[in-house]
Order: sequence, then structure tokens, then C-alpha cells
Amino acid sequence: MAGGDIENRGGGAKRYSNSINDSSGGSYISSSTYMIDDTEPQWTSWLVPVFVVANVAFFVVVMYVNNCPRHKLVGKCVARFLGRFSLEPLRENPLFGPSSSTLKKLGALEWTKVVINHQGWRLITCIWLHAGVFHLLANMLSLIFIGIRLEQQFGFLRIGILYLVSGFGGSVLSSLFIRNNISVGASGALFGLLGAMLSELITNWTIYTNKASALLTLVVIIVINLAIGILPHVDNFTHIGGFLTGFLLGFILLPRPQLGWLEHGNIPVRTGLKSKYKPHQYVLWVASIVLLVVGLAVALVVLFREEDGNEYCTWCDYLSCVPTSRWDCNQNN
Repeated sequence: MAGGDIENRGGGAKRYSNSINDSSGGSYISSSTYMIDDTEPQWTSWLVPVFVVANVAFFVVVMYVNNCPRHKLVGKCVARFLGRFSLEPLRENPLFGPSSSTLKKLGALEWTKVVINHQGWRLITCIWLHAGVFHLLANMLSLIFIGIRLEQQFGFLRIGILYLVSGFGGSVLSSLFIRNNISVGASGALFGLLGAMLSELITNWTIYTNKASALLTLVVIIVINLAIGILPHVDNFTHIGGFLTGFLLGFILLPRPQLGWLEHGNIPVRTGLKSKYKPHQYVLWVASIVLLVVGLAVALVVLFREEDGNEYCTWCDYLSCVPTSRWDCNQNN
């Protein structure tokens, strides 16, 4: 099981904050504090900045390929001084970005191409594409605020796996329920980080101070973000799939050893500890591996058998869009 060693020695422990940010680029909120031995190494965050640079670079490439003046009258493109990087008219893309046809060509998530044309690679490539400047900015700010702190605490390998697998899980669930629209963005991966933060809090419960406050704050942030997903033009299935995947991965990748377990040789001293982790951490670790593997396997089988997830869950439509007098969800899903 993964996790850095933790020990509280007298007054030598340091207090670190565990902070989160909503996936739409909202306020940065500190959720909790916990005790960490001051000998515990802190990783240097480099992977998350690389992810940010990669997302920005992909967006630049998308806009270069899009080349609005080539297929639109020059006067209709936004920010025409950018030349071939100018943006699509706002009535076609209010997020200040490329056309949907360009996104489809470069790897957007689309059920027909994934299942009928056997382009399963779109389940991954869609994570690196964004619909516009605002979409990219919101997701990258969230990734910076959430991801850097997590990478500093748990290292690049675990956070990299968490980010990519969560994004994949979000894409799979989205494909199961949405057939008529394309989907792009890192939101599934970001919700995976939020889900992992929640499971990390649960599995490492004993090392936290202000436990109830930390849990309540994190749950409120998650609920607010998921609630935003019931608005039209937002793919909440990606959010939910990424969150559930990250939640399970948090139990697998982010458990911390018991207090009093020394790093040197992993030999417990004075405390009489016989196990590096607590029994409930082992139980959650095993259960999460089983649920994650079985869940993804079943979802992929159902997806590539060309079955519609809505036939198995008739009410799941409401998880992504709730119809009101102001909008019709049938036009958006």
C-alpha cells in the first residue's frame, strides 16, 4: 500500500493545510489541517505544472488547426488580430474557442466514434482538449490549486495515476449515457482529485484535527460542484465518473501509515505496532481495488456492446440535467 510514514514526536510536528478548489475555478478554500512529522519528505511538484503546460499547448494546437478565418467570413471571427488563432463567433462557441468540428477531428469524446468506429483512444484524448479560453482557464486554475498540494504530499506517480485514471473513468461513464453530444475537458480528472481528497480524509481519519469541520467543508464543496453539473450544456456524467474513480483510487493510493511507525527500516519503535497500516485501511484498500476493477470492466463491456446506460437507469438523466421552464434537457443531452 502507498503512503509516506508519519510520526508525531513531541512538539516536532508540523501542521499543513489541505486545500481544495472547485472545478470551475471558484474560490480556494482551506478545508482542514493535520499533523505530519517534520522529517517526512515533501515532494517537489513538477508533474502538475507539466499537465498545465500540456493542456495549454494542446489548446494552442487546436486553435491553430481550427483557423477560423479559413471557414468563416473574417469579420465574424472573434479577436481577428490573432489571425488563424482567432476564435469562433460567440453564437457558435460562447466559451471563446474552436468549432465543434475541430474538436471532433482532434479527439473529442463522441459515442459514435468511440463505439461504432472503434476509436477508444478518444476516452483519453478528450481529457486534454478544452472548448474555450474560459473552460481552459477554470480547469487549469483548479488543477493548480488542488493538484500541486496533493503532489507535494503524495508524489508525482500516485497523483499522475489518479489524474489520468479518473479522467478515463469519467469519459467511460459519459459515453454510457450521452450519445448525441461531444465532450471535452479535464473536469473528470479534477473531480477525481476531489474524490481522492475525500477518501484520503476518511482512510487517514485519525491524523486529522478538526475532523468534522474538514469533512463537512469538503463534502459541501463537492456537492456544490456536482450541483452545477445539472445545468444544461454541462456533462455531469464525466464529473460523477471521475469523482467515483478518484474516490476509490484514494483508498488505494493515498493511505498514510499509523502514527508512531518510523521510516528507518519500517521498524516500529516503542509503540508496539505490528502493522504499518490500520485494519480498516487494509479493508478499504482491498474493497476499493475490487470495486474499481469490476466497475470499469463492466462499464467498458456494456459500452462496447453498444448498450445505452439510460436503459438500465431511466432516472439517471436527471443527474446531468434537470429540466425547468427555462430550458429543455432533451436539446442538450
